[in-house]
Amino acid sequence: MSVPSLQRLRQVPRHLLVCEKGHARDARSRHAAHVRDHAYNCRVSFLIPECGMLPEVLKSTIADVGEYYLVRNLSVHELVAHEFIDAFVKKGKLILSVDKDTYEELGLQGRPSQYSGKKAMRYIVTIDLTDSTFHPDSKKHNRVLWALKEKKPLEFDFLLAWYNTGAEGSTLMSYFSKKQIQALKPKITFSTLRDLQCPVLQSNELQGKPEESCSTEELFDWLGAVWNQVSLDNKSSSFLSTYCCPQPNMMVEKAFLCTITGFIIPEKIIQLLEQLCCYFREPKLAYWLTLTVHGFADSPVSWRESEHGFHKGGENLYNFVIFRNLDYWLQMAVGTYDDCPP
Repeated sequence: MSVPSLQRLRQVPRHLLVCEKGHARDARSRHAAHVRDHAYNCRVSFLIPECGMLPEVLKSTIADVGEYYLVRNLSVHELVAHEFIDAFVKKGKLILSVDKDTYEELGLQGRPSQYSGKKAMRYIVTIDLTDSTFHPDSKKHNRVLWALKEKKPLEFDFLLAWYNTGAEGSTLMSYFSKKQIQALKPKITFSTLRDLQCPVLQSNELQGKPEESCSTEELFDWLGAVWNQVSLDNKSSSFLSTYCCPQPNMMVEKAFLCTITGFIIPEKIIQLLEQLCCYFREPKLAYWLTLTVHGFADSPVSWRESEHGFHKGGENLYNFVIFRNLDYWLQMAVGTYDDCPP
């Protein structure tokens, strides 16, 4: 192996981890807003130490995560049709991340990707679907429709999810009934972890205290090891990992782990987060629990409209640590091609 190759291997891609703390019942808490701002979620997991069986209300919340839909060979111009906007979009934007050739063929206004380097090879096109100037007979709407329908038709397989507030009207299944549409249910897995080493945490100590509690960064690394089933023993015979649980820690007899995989919308995550807070209404052995949410690696945005790039991993995720007293830590993490989380 050449020296330059070794140097490239040693160059660790930049990652960002932003942490904040608050209280779930504080009127000024921004925890629900942060969840709403992260729209495109592919996996939700929660871990409850000292728990062998879920309360029925949590089981019901998980079962009510809802369907999402796969629509194959859907033309992008159908997403700017006012029939679609009127039926499903109260407020929203269509954001396209396209290569240089596609951008030039479309002829729509956009901007170079901030991760393109000196020579832009990728562009971002943003179309405000509910802007007052984007009405059916406007020049702006006609130009966008012409570009996507005739000048450079774009067609993809889409995952769609919709939060129905109960109002009467079209459903995604009926609206796209003439398309190749398939209703999908999230995959839900439950498991019980035995004899798990857990970090000792104090809600008022984000940085931790020597010999008293672990820091938020140490907890984040530990969670990654747990999700990926990495041994925490640090055995000399292990060729895969020398990681061990941070100090101080405690052994818990069992911990309940649930993972939901699919397309999970923020409203359902907020409902789950609320029920996890309610878990501590009655006395529990657990001092804290966690809720971890992963965004799609190839999503064009992470939080709000912040551009999200893939680079090597496409990481964009957040994690709540909820304590007995309903204090919480919120950890937000992104990879190399991302803005700092809000």
